[in-house]
Order: sequence, then structure tokens, then C-alpha cells
Amino acid sequence: MKTVRDVLHHKGDDVFSIGPIDTVYEAISMMADRHVGALPVMLDGQMVGIVSERDYARKVILEDKSSKQTRVSEIMTRDVVSVSPRDHVEDCVGLMNEHHIRHLVVVEEGVVVGMLSTRDLFSEIIDEQAFTIDQLQHYIRGQA
Repeated sequence: MKTVRDVLHHKGDDVFSIGPIDTVYEAISMMADRHVGALPVMLDGQMVGIVSERDYARKVILEDKSSKQTRVSEIMTRDVVSVSPRDHVEDCVGLMNEHHIRHLVVVEEGVVVGMLSTRDLFSEIIDEQAFTIDQLQHYIRGQA
């Protein structure tokens, strides 16, 4: 079974973050520049929340707020669902389904070490299944 560490090894463990007093515009701009859908919100090296494109859509756009005047702290999710590098991919998918979220923060010994999206997890699962299918086809054909 693949772990979060395996996924981070393939995708990279770059972590981009934003501060709670930064504007939502700055957060969305960073997400666009970095091609990510969510950012951990950090204050003095500690994670205090997470902000996502979904937060922006629901708490800024739909409420007719200004992204250049609204602070990240006003729309961020404070109860962050996180996982460790040792957790299994299937368990992460279960957490995402249970909490209706699309991103997980990876934390090791209190330090944010990565981010996972549903795309990251499903790509890993698909790759693993493709490998298994390939191995089975070789076995059936007598090429094991």
C-alpha cells in the first residue's frame, strides 16, 4: 500500500503558504502562480488554517466581498484536516470523502511538509493499478 511519503516523493514536497493578514487577492494570485488549489495559512511558523479556491468562491465571490480588501483570516478554514507521511493513500481518500474536502496538509512532528490534493491521490492509485494490471497481463501470458 502506498503512503503519503510515496506520493510526496513523486510530486515533490514544495509547500507554499500565505499569512492570515495577507489579502485573499494575494492568496488567489499565489495559487494561480503555483498551480495549486489551496494554501496552508501560517503565522510565526505555525499552521493556523487553510484557504482554498472553494473558500474564495463561497466566502468572497458569493458574498460580494472584495478580494483586495478581505483578509485570508476572514475566510480560511481553521479546523485543518491533516495527515502524516506514514498514512496510507486509501486512508487519505477516506478522510477527504468523510470531511468533504479536496486538500490535505501533510504534517510531520508539528511541521507542514507537504500538501495533497484529490488529483495527487487518484493519480497515485491509478498508477498503482496500471502497474498491477501490467504485471497480471505478463503473468497470464507466461512472461513473468
